[in-house]
Amino acid sequence: MELLFIIASFIGTALIIILIKNRLVIELLSIGASFVAFISSVFIALKVSVFGIYTPLVFLSVDSLGSIIMLIIGLICLATTIYSVEYLRQETSKNIIGFTRVKQYFILLNLFLMSMFLAASANNPIFAWIFIEATTLSTAFLISFYNKPSSLEAAWKYLIINSIGLLLGFLGTLLYFTTTTNLGGNDFVSWQFLQDNAHNFDPMVAKIAFIFVLIGYGTKVGLVPMHTWKPDAYSKAPAPIGALLSGALLPVAFAVILKLKVITDIAVGPLFSHNLLIFFGVLSIAVAALIMFNAKNYKRLLAYSSIENAGVMAFGFGLGGLGVFAATLHMIYHSFVKVVLFLSSGNLLLRYNSDKIKNVKGALSVVPVTSVLFISGFLIVTGTPPFGIFLTKMQILSVGINTHPVASIIALFFMAIVFIGFFKHVTSMFFEEKQVDIEISDKHIWLIIPPLIFLVLVFGLSFYIPPFLYTLISDVAVKY
Repeated sequence: MELLFIIASFIGTALIIILIKNRLVIELLSIGASFVAFISSVFIALKVSVFGIYTPLVFLSVDSLGSIIMLIIGLICLATTIYSVEYLRQETSKNIIGFTRVKQYFILLNLFLMSMFLAASANNPIFAWIFIEATTLSTAFLISFYNKPSSLEAAWKYLIINSIGLLLGFLGTLLYFTTTTNLGGNDFVSWQFLQDNAHNFDPMVAKIAFIFVLIGYGTKVGLVPMHTWKPDAYSKAPAPIGALLSGALLPVAFAVILKLKVITDIAVGPLFSHNLLIFFGVLSIAVAALIMFNAKNYKRLLAYSSIENAGVMAFGFGLGGLGVFAATLHMIYHSFVKVVLFLSSGNLLLRYNSDKIKNVKGALSVVPVTSVLFISGFLIVTGTPPFGIFLTKMQILSVGINTHPVASIIALFFMAIVFIGFFKHVTSMFFEEKQVDIEISDKHIWLIIPPLIFLVLVFGLSFYIPPFLYTLISDVAVKY
């Protein structure tokens, strides 16, 4: 029932927004829908932690991994929707956008959020693919939101690359259905049904299918070399959308890879999928680290950071066991800290009217609270102790050093390079002399509260994991 509330709230809100012209009502309805989604996702996570699975309909089912991802989406969607209200009001006051654009934004935002919840809860690989493709269509318009040539270029690049990637993912998904061709009957082909019949899967076909799936959905995740859309899309989209792309959509796409990985492992053994994930994981960490040094745009810098952390997750999931536990926890930390960073970057953009690193100087004295948030986010996301990402990276590397020492050493080396590259840009932006014509201001409280709450949340989770969440993560480690 909770999942149906989520779907109904987003659909209803999007339809009502189409019909009305009152901006305050549009904003309140969107916040209300996100609040319903947040509360419902918490109840679903609690139910799954107790009963193991939540299935409101045959087409929708949530396991431990799905409930974690829905909880991530629920938290982030509420924060970004609240932030979006004030953020868009500031842009309207600067004549960057008008009411029509605001209306379009909230319609697309609600459809995007609904698609992510449906993708995370879909009980069938084809349904999951459809809803992830729906996120591509809705976010393409949000990336081109400002209707500038560079934004339109980024949106087309995002749309084409992701559509081709998801087409490959769809072909790979269809190959998994060959396990059911000789079974007869009209059974609904759920994830569990495919797992139960994975022993019928031809090993060679299983390997080909997983390669297609990893490349296809890996495009959505942003693993190298399928990452090329990410810097452009993240830098051109409004800041709240960047937070959702990095913090919420990335885990949704990763979940599909992991669910199909389980089926592949039953058919051919875990070694094949593990080696592929480790390879793409280490490659993503290395490439992101090298590109980060020459970043010219601080929102693109956050995109490179997402590529690196997607690589860390892939590396952890490829190691298995404790590596899966650490990678799942890393996914949670990364999603939350990216909200801090992207929303803080939005505040910087509002103040400096530029997303170029060279144009942002002395931010610590211009927007002190925003600067503290961004610097704290930088320290967390790069794995500085004592924060949670430091612990998850060390756990992953401690597992890897025993089974894949060379890959682990390479990963550790490039993680250090990531810190150095990020640190170089942060010192330039926040500690150099400020421009004399920049007004000192951090006065809009609703631009500060959402990232501040997530900073506190990440800090708290670094030292204490609620029992229900620990149960869910442990179950993911066992099943995936």
